[in-house]
Amino acid sequence: MNLPPEPRTWPSPAALSWVHRYAALGSEFHTRWTAQPLPDPYWVCTSGAAAEMLGWPDDWAQRDDWQALQCLSGGAQWPGLDPVATVYSGHQFGVWAGQLGDGRALLLGEMQLADGSGVEVQLKGSGRTPYARMGDGRAVLRSSIREFLCSEAMHGLGIPTTRALCVIGSALPVRREQIETAAVTTRLAPSFVRFGHFEHFAHHEKPQQLQQLTDHVIACHYPECREAAQPAAALLDAVTRRTAELMAQWQAVGFCHGVMNTDNMSILGLTIDYGPFGFLDAFDPGHVCNHSDHQGRYAYNRQPNIALWNLHALGQALLPLIPDADAAQQALEPYKTVFPAALERRMRDKIGLLQTLPGDRELVDDLLRLMAQDRCDFTITFRRLAGFVSTPGAPNDSVRDLFVDRAGFDAWGTRYAERLRQESSVDAERGARMNRVNPKFVLRNHLAEVAIRRSRAGDHSELQRLLAVLERPYDEQPEHEADAGFPPEWAQTIEVSCSS
Repeated sequence: MNLPPEPRTWPSPAALSWVHRYAALGSEFHTRWTAQPLPDPYWVCTSGAAAEMLGWPDDWAQRDDWQALQCLSGGAQWPGLDPVATVYSGHQFGVWAGQLGDGRALLLGEMQLADGSGVEVQLKGSGRTPYARMGDGRAVLRSSIREFLCSEAMHGLGIPTTRALCVIGSALPVRREQIETAAVTTRLAPSFVRFGHFEHFAHHEKPQQLQQLTDHVIACHYPECREAAQPAAALLDAVTRRTAELMAQWQAVGFCHGVMNTDNMSILGLTIDYGPFGFLDAFDPGHVCNHSDHQGRYAYNRQPNIALWNLHALGQALLPLIPDADAAQQALEPYKTVFPAALERRMRDKIGLLQTLPGDRELVDDLLRLMAQDRCDFTITFRRLAGFVSTPGAPNDSVRDLFVDRAGFDAWGTRYAERLRQESSVDAERGARMNRVNPKFVLRNHLAEVAIRRSRAGDHSELQRLLAVLERPYDEQPEHEADAGFPPEWAQTIEVSCSS
């Protein structure tokens, strides 16, 4: 006789296992602080996938014993938490900015998961801290929704990222360019340590704390570096490689971060701090998504070099711990080979090539050149290319019609078809492979803007619907075809800046 499974029981928040490894580093690293409660908080959105990662029940946000609405908006605190605001420094737009820190964020603690790993839980927008400088410590609904959606969208794309569990809103007024309303985002990551944490202690000539931070990061996240002859150099090498891979992923999917300051660079190679980000619509290699970036420092085509610049800043910060300065330079060298190799591999995958042959790089570069010349939509072009028919004389109108220079595309298409035949490529199999690496859905600015406008009006259903679409970006989802279409003309008027 088969008995039905026993119903699963869920712990109360009091039974959740929290540790505070970062808080244990001491007062030089943070200030213990409490959140400023949001008045009359309300749920804006939640991520079921992020909650599942934590091992939380589906109805965690509604359970009376969890009091999640209050605890994640600053009005109450779960047992076992020890909130801290961390201090760091950094270079902003290439200029040393001095001490920064969590001016509007609180690290609640590190939750221990069933598999033994840990996830730090952080509130963003929870009020002023000692590191707020002239800021009000708040985040607005607009920027919170953008961060929430993009965090989960990037996870859906398979790109390393911080996660977003939920957004909680309030009618509390907050001034940016205009009066907006406040919100708090709950963010998740194995660690929120940035390059700027290391820069802070190096700049202030605190080698003991610099060593302590390095030991902490190695012990918790890079244990393979512990036995190296020079652990700090080994750490720099590992971070360099992760960052190089991350940049290749950004470039391959057409993602622009917008503010690649050293305090916005994760020591784990995660995408972190979603502000004036954007996904490319019409392909423009020099696209600047941040309207505060007047010099174009963080343009799409500059992101890889900026990442290397930031790694040099991290290397400079770690120098006091690396007896052999040449070892620090050597630890940065892998970027010059890992990034181009990773990008080349991803671009080869995007056009469906299984083998590596001479001329492949030129084939990709020539396609990108045509796309830039005719301002072809980045995401749509690669998605449609999956349907390319390599039979001589095939019209391929679906992708061909994206180009103004039809003759130019025809010439490229002839070369592409010949290249596919070189490896006996089967169109249907190739197309299926390409659709697994070329997303149909990305978080375009106009999609986020529609969700924001409806949420401001009190309707959060569009936000949850869009989240569900972005969690499956490579699937066809024909019922959501409009989300994969060209951006409307009004989308060109959307501006995102450092207040976004």
